[in-house]
Order: sequence, then structure tokens, then C-alpha cells
Amino acid sequence: MRVIARRTLREFVESRAGYADQPALKAALDAWFAEVRRATWSSTADVKRLYRTASIIASNRIVFNIRGNAYRLVVAVDFEKGIVWIKWLGTHRDYDRIDVREVGHE
Repeated sequence: MRVIARRTLREFVESRAGYADQPALKAALDAWFAEVRRATWSSTADVKRLYRTASIIASNRIVFNIRGNAYRLVVAVDFEKGIVWIKWLGTHRDYDRIDVREVGHE
């Protein structure tokens, strides 16, 4: 899968500078990115096989739990084109304040 845009992940990790869990967060996001880049998903069922805790919000909107569910990553997926768009990344607490169906990367 092609992931757009990795920069969002890097910038979020940088924004967490000084937090004790920043190294673990970076490692978790790097692992997620590498796994998704290697994936060849054709449906949400393929996603669930690799990420059992992922939440399928709609046919193209998926939420991943990152670093033991401390963070949430919202993506949109175009299975036909093999593209994953990062829409939102934040703490679990911040996730509770967004509309996951509408949130988009700014």
C-alpha cells in the first residue's frame, strides 16, 4: 500500500518531544508504516486479519490503535488504488472529541 503522508507521522512524533513515551510512539508508528507499506489489502477483511483491533468505521475509513491504544490513527483507504491516506493522529483522549467520519488532515 502507498501511505500518504508519512510526514504527518514524523511531525506528530516531533510534537511529542519531551514526553516519556515519545521513543515508544515513534517505534510503534514506524512499525505500523512499514507493515502497511508491505500490505496488499483489497478489503477491510484484509486489514482486520493484520490488525484485529482496528475499527472499521466505513468501507474506506479505519481507526488503528497505536502504542497500546494510547494513540489513535484515522486513515482513509482506496483499496482499488492501493492508497492509505492519513487523516488524523492523536491521543485517545483527543480522539473522543472528533467526528471520525469527517475528520481530515489539515
